[in-house]
Amino acid sequence: MTQKFSKKINGIFIDPIIFTFSFHCKCSGECCWYGVYTELKEYNSILSIKEKIIPILDDTQTTDIDKWFEEPEKDEDFESGVAVGTELFNNKCVFLDKNGLCSLQKLANIEGGHKWKYKPLYCILFPLTIFEGALTIDDEHIDRLKTCNKNPIVKSTIFEACKEELKYFFGEKGFAELEEYKKEYLNSLGTQTNFIPNNSREVA
Repeated sequence: MTQKFSKKINGIFIDPIIFTFSFHCKCSGECCWYGVYTELKEYNSILSIKEKIIPILDDTQTTDIDKWFEEPEKDEDFESGVAVGTELFNNKCVFLDKNGLCSLQKLANIEGGHKWKYKPLYCILFPLTIFEGALTIDDEHIDRLKTCNKNPIVKSTIFEACKEELKYFFGEKGFAELEEYKKEYLNSLGTQTNFIPNNSREVA
């Protein structure tokens, strides 16, 4: 990442474009078609509950656990320094069912736990991502999608669309700090609104 960001929360730099990037989503699970990178701990956690996952998979998914993940690869944005991608099966993430629902989230719901208990962080955060130590927008992935994408007409932002996810990621205290930074940043641009035309990438 060539840009340098000044604000850091919980050890993560904040790309202020999240406060101004116009965004619109009609969720159909489309973002899950391409799979996701998991942290090594998440990968091990998912394999540890394979016996729970297999019974809820449908006929478009595979119960062969050897087909669930790609080979591990180095990635400094993951705590362990290792990322493991989920495989594609029937042209979608191996954990995505025929109704566009995540089997990992379905399992958590069945158990009565938090809906994201088993879900990889990068699934939860999308269309946000952590890249080179900064919370920013996964705009490369967004550009491939039709129902979950940047929209210059709708006056909403990724920050507004992802408040629940950001609270989960940062915690209440960290999220409150993020909201304060949003106010400071928008004030620096001379506006009180959540929408800045042209998806400005100015940095405070």
